[in-house]
Amino acid sequence: MGIILFDGVCNLCNGAVRFIIKRDRFGKFRFASLQSDAGRALLERNGVTHWGTDSIVFIPQQGDAFRESSAVLYILKELGQGWQLFFPLIHIPTFLRDGIYRFIARNRYRWFGKKEKCMLPSDTTRSRFIE
Repeated sequence: MGIILFDGVCNLCNGAVRFIIKRDRFGKFRFASLQSDAGRALLERNGVTHWGTDSIVFIPQQGDAFRESSAVLYILKELGQGWQLFFPLIHIPTFLRDGIYRFIARNRYRWFGKKEKCMLPSDTTRSRFIE
């Protein structure tokens, strides 16, 4: 199990959360918006104070938190169902992986748009979100 912190107003990020929820058959993941009090508290509890809302953060049940491309790859690894086949990309130097990630992150609002408020989970997925 792990916690995924995401930009709650980003359409790309919200789409990624819906993608994960749909494929997470065993309910391994919990979610919180980086803008929420719970998200900020989780960052602080894990010693993370310098990450903004432009990065996805994955906090595994045990171990250190991951961000940016590493977070994405570890999430896919945990998701299974063939998605773990992307995990060997972890061997690409971080500066290259994160460079691509940051390029997408810088342009995500322009390409995918953003919401005025953080995503509200549906009644069926509400229990997966930390408030």
